[in-house]
Amino acid sequence: MKALRFERNVPRFAAAAVAGRLAGGAGAKVGPLRLRSVDPPEPPGSDWTEIKPRLAGICGSDLATIDGHSSRYFEPIVSFPFVPGHEVVADLDEAVGEVPAGRVVVEPVLGCVTRGIDPVCDACARGDLGNCERIAFGAIEPGLQTGFCCDTGGGWSTRMVAHASQLHAVPAHWSDEAAVMVEPTACAVHGALAAQVREGDLVVVLGAGALGLLTIAALTRFAPACTVLAVAKHPVQRDLAAQLGAHTVVAPGEIARAVRRATGTMAIGDGDIVRLTGGADVVIDCVGNDTSLAQALAVVRPRGRITMVGMPGHTQVDLTGLWQREITLAGAYAYGTEVLADGARHRTFDLAFDLVDAADLGRLVSATYPLARFTDAIAHAASAGPRGAVRIAFDLRNEKERNRA
Repeated sequence: MKALRFERNVPRFAAAAVAGRLAGGAGAKVGPLRLRSVDPPEPPGSDWTEIKPRLAGICGSDLATIDGHSSRYFEPIVSFPFVPGHEVVADLDEAVGEVPAGRVVVEPVLGCVTRGIDPVCDACARGDLGNCERIAFGAIEPGLQTGFCCDTGGGWSTRMVAHASQLHAVPAHWSDEAAVMVEPTACAVHGALAAQVREGDLVVVLGAGALGLLTIAALTRFAPACTVLAVAKHPVQRDLAAQLGAHTVVAPGEIARAVRRATGTMAIGDGDIVRLTGGADVVIDCVGNDTSLAQALAVVRPRGRITMVGMPGHTQVDLTGLWQREITLAGAYAYGTEVLADGARHRTFDLAFDLVDAADLGRLVSATYPLARFTDAIAHAASAGPRGAVRIAFDLRNEKERNRA
């Protein structure tokens, strides 16, 4: 079968890191990601089955990996060589478990059940799959998610395998573009609810790429009534942020003054604002770098909360303000189950399906590419904002190898 495979190759990884600093996505040309003809992965157990990807998205963590920017933290919890692609809508030829044949979305976290571990860890028992304590153990090789595990394959290929518990049937009337947005939407739903927004709060969403826009949509649908102030760089992002529920949308350089206007707080600084003395109740950082975290610390109020939804790596940020103003800094990774304001508990993926349908999120898929044009696809994804795009995906539907017996 045909697959984009990420191989352990230190010289290529170093070349990707250099190229990636010069231009986003340039690591795809020189790095460890290669288009290969490989054997399809074998199902590692009786509860596993083969699926055929139709669309597979390219997200920020994929880009960080390809450009050599991802943290070495991940090394013990991935296994090489792996086929990336964890935002997947695929064809399931035969029913498995309670999932009928047809189109399916993959819930990619590889928790205890997929690993054949019994009894499951406490996090999996609660339904908090993203917090699984066994992602490097069990019947399959290490891998925090499908797309980072050598045994499962990934969506950037014509065939892969999935555990029955990972599969969600796609409604017949949905487009593939809507279905491929379910996984990133689940991340955003979890991030929005992990922010612990209270009624009447001012919530700043930093970043308006796909994750930021989906977080705005999730706040609008599932959080208590609050005011959402979005920070967006590009015109298309600003328009979409407003359409998805942001009450105010500002450019990155305007954030401190916008929060000051909204809260009436005082500011410190001679001319340019250094930081606010009060500020937003909650900041959701959907970027995850030094600059965004520094911005969050500058505009959140004392005892406010910063939730990092965007994947950070190594950062250098002055945390004195976090200490002196007693700010809470928390991460939000993946998904599992959520508790809504009425106390009801739901699987995050069920909420994501609801949100994709209600907010018509399939429209955020801006362009698709065949595997053979992977360098173009990666470059487009890395420059999506300036090019007026949101989510870029691989289109496997017309790949010849996909339909061979």
